[in-house]
Amino acid sequence: MAIAKPYKIAANDIVDETIVSRSRFICYISPCTSHEEAKNQLKKCQKDHPQASHHCYAFLTGRPEDSQGYGFSDDGEPSGTAGRPMLSVLQGSDVGELCAIVVRYFGGTKLGTGGLQRAYGGSVRQALLLLRTSTKVPMVEQYLICDYHQINDVLYLVEQAKGEIIKQDFTAQIALVIALPEAQLVNVKQQLQTLSSGLLTLKSTR
Repeated sequence: MAIAKPYKIAANDIVDETIVSRSRFICYISPCTSHEEAKNQLKKCQKDHPQASHHCYAFLTGRPEDSQGYGFSDDGEPSGTAGRPMLSVLQGSDVGELCAIVVRYFGGTKLGTGGLQRAYGGSVRQALLLLRTSTKVPMVEQYLICDYHQINDVLYLVEQAKGEIIKQDFTAQIALVIALPEAQLVNVKQQLQTLSSGLLTLKSTR
């Protein structure tokens, strides 16, 4: 199984407007991690722009290349002219966990199929120029039991791997739930084994 690598995610909200043949295209981009979040953002746009002709959207809830966590809608525009080109721009941005909504106020001039695709895709592309990103490091949770004399070494290894202790329970021994960057998991397992002559073993919490 491939290790999930770090990826960029949206870190701010954007509102950007373009005019194409007198039609107003207002693009909203926001961080988004679920279908529910995307729907809520859409409802807000519909409430803020009740007179708009269309509220088209596209979103990615996970990694930019994830083929499962996405959705889009043309919202009454001809099929394939709004949501799909918007999604294509998002997927090509190499940024995950974001939602784009383009609100259109019709200006009286029909743009045609190609014109609509360019307008909706271009609106998202222009807004993305204003986007700030942060890096998300995929983490995995592991369970570990250690003795009191081992705890300082364990904490040191976790810190070196840029992991964190999520939970600790002190009884006869110390039970830890640790979050580690997935890319560091094998390395930390090996170091713990070496440190403890094979006695310390990380186990998945799932």
